[in-house]
Amino acid sequence: MLEITNYDYNLPAELIAQQPLAVRSDARLMVIDRQSQSWQHAHVRDLPALLHPGDCLVLNDSRVLMARLSGHRVLTGGRWQGLFLAEDTGCHWRVLSKTRGKLQPGELIQLEDRDSRPAISIRLLSQLGAGEWAVAPQCDEPTLAILERLGRVPLPPYIRGGQMIPDDQSAYQTVYAREPGSVAAPTAGLHLTLNLLDELGRTGIRHTRVLLHVGIGTFRPMNVTSLDQHRMHAEFGRIESPAVEALQQVRLSGGRRIAIGTTTVRVLESAADAQGSLTAWSGQTDLFIRPPYTFRAIDGLLTNFHLPRSTLLVLVRTFGGDALIRAAYDEAIRERYRFYSYGDAMLIL
Repeated sequence: MLEITNYDYNLPAELIAQQPLAVRSDARLMVIDRQSQSWQHAHVRDLPALLHPGDCLVLNDSRVLMARLSGHRVLTGGRWQGLFLAEDTGCHWRVLSKTRGKLQPGELIQLEDRDSRPAISIRLLSQLGAGEWAVAPQCDEPTLAILERLGRVPLPPYIRGGQMIPDDQSAYQTVYAREPGSVAAPTAGLHLTLNLLDELGRTGIRHTRVLLHVGIGTFRPMNVTSLDQHRMHAEFGRIESPAVEALQQVRLSGGRRIAIGTTTVRVLESAADAQGSLTAWSGQTDLFIRPPYTFRAIDGLLTNFHLPRSTLLVLVRTFGGDALIRAAYDEAIRERYRFYSYGDAMLIL
């Protein structure tokens, strides 16, 4: 039994990045060599020299929704905060809800725009557990249009208490994001720029795309005592035939599949068979990667530094090797790396 306390570490609060760097690829990069059990210090902009021609980056091109909502309870006037999670059948939403007092089915919430002006209302339908509600917007406007008009960037609470500034609308989004659906950023990809991807391409390092819509459960700490007690949330993922063909060719030619972020890992591992062959796939995945998992579909991982007791940290330590990654985190703290969503990165090869 693996205790959750094994995935604790102490981080000075001043190392939690509160804003991104002006140039994304200037982020520091700790390069971990699993074979030699060593590391070196570099920058994300050094990737063309760190990777080999024939390698392929795998990007998660999910787009972050403007999912943070604010308003007040019509019944009491009390403040209300919400996080849009998904749209279900019948145009009902799933929303994580926070307010003082006890909400009742049938209540109306008056939403406000980003300038605190009254906008549309939503009606609470039923509790779904863990603070989630099924709600119905009281208008016919498309959901994405409502979120773009009223929503805020769903920053995690360790960045300015979750309070958005205008720059976050672009900063908390990968430059290659396409399909809206995530309520948290696939943060490893925040380090990449279009110029860097072009430079990598010129040196023979290609990229391809998969999709995983990041849910709020990805970043939540595990509130259990051991890993085998944790039940992983499900997220929608997809890998299409062109990506499968490209990645199969990479392996046949001796190149490496480098996952950009843990969300990409979950898609690839969900779509791989025991020999590492991929097939086109679309659906929900609740894959929880923990020891003694055998990786089948990836050869390298670019990832951020993650929260203690998170499934992301468990995945990274499973891939990189428990003792090596624990030592690397200690080194990152000594060297004053910037942590979490807007922070620096680690490349594990």
